[in-house]
Amino acid sequence: MTQNPILDDKDWTILKLLATNARMPYTEIAKKVGLSDVAVIKRVRKLENAGVIRGYTVVVDPSKLGFRSVSITGVDVEPEHLFDVVSKLRELDCVKYLAMTSGDHSLMAIIWARDGADMARIHEAIAKLPGVKRVCPAVVLEVFKDEKV
Repeated sequence: MTQNPILDDKDWTILKLLATNARMPYTEIAKKVGLSDVAVIKRVRKLENAGVIRGYTVVVDPSKLGFRSVSITGVDVEPEHLFDVVSKLRELDCVKYLAMTSGDHSLMAIIWARDGADMARIHEAIAKLPGVKRVCPAVVLEVFKDEKV
């Protein structure tokens, strides 16, 4: 694990426990890290105030919601159209994650679709946006690791 000057091993353990179950009671976390529940509460507040913990959320399984196709999609965009394309993609409910990158593609998106035909339709629509040069989808077949911390 990479060390951070504001985080010690107990902070990292707390983060991992909360990433696994954000509803875990402080008393249970305290037992696992060898601190009092008050000490855990103080550490969590410190992590929140420092911006390390930005919020708490629910993690859902797309397939249980009827989205049987997920892709990690690279989108190559002409530089002058980049922020227009970002704006359009941010509006799409099917785009669950969107980032500008320095790698092979201008943008990377995680897209949820009902099935393969729906995914193809989404990718075609993205390809038609002004300034989009190429759409490079990689459909997720199986996830082997999905760490939050």
